[in-house]
Amino acid sequence: MAEARTSFATLLTSTPNRHSLVDDAQGLAAGSMMASLGVLLLSSAGLLTGGTTGVAFLLHYATGYAFGLLFFVINLPFYWLAFRRFGLGFTLKTFAAVAFTSFLTEAVPRAIGISHIDPLVAAIFGGLVIGAGLLALFRHRASLGGFGILALYLQDRFGWRAGLVQLVFDGTVLLFAFFVATPYIIFCSVAGAVVLNLTLAINHRKDRYIAM
Repeated sequence: MAEARTSFATLLTSTPNRHSLVDDAQGLAAGSMMASLGVLLLSSAGLLTGGTTGVAFLLHYATGYAFGLLFFVINLPFYWLAFRRFGLGFTLKTFAAVAFTSFLTEAVPRAIGISHIDPLVAAIFGGLVIGAGLLALFRHRASLGGFGILALYLQDRFGWRAGLVQLVFDGTVLLFAFFVATPYIIFCSVAGAVVLNLTLAINHRKDRYIAM
């Protein structure tokens, strides 16, 4: 019994090098909430972004299916890579973050209504908020799946900045936006993707943040 209490206490205790269970739960919740708020800002202006989020936006605009459902399904194939490269803990936390974000992207618009927002403003603030959400998730060894997992893998394997790697992927996704959006909307979407990924590239460095 004493050993069980000690083990449980260890899960709740933070150290300079490791987050506690409570820390991780708060980080995953906060990151998912910020990401869903950023998605709300982008979608209110009809914008897109990169990564699997951008793919979900493209399919949502093209088919009318719920963004949250598309986002959840698109990320399913990436969990095997997450498990193989980062282990079960990262995979479970990422799955939880994706599932919670998918839920929130459908629930938040019912509680927060935006009647008007300039596309460029939506892009800048949306990109910044999503970037902050991803940063919170990255610092708790999680992501929003998809290209984020691949970007983290390449950073760990080759030392490439996760934000810059994801910027390349995002640019590729945004090329397809020409089929569903006007040039100005695409320009604003690109601006938002740049803000998002610069936020990650500048702030996410393993040598500056070592807690796991």
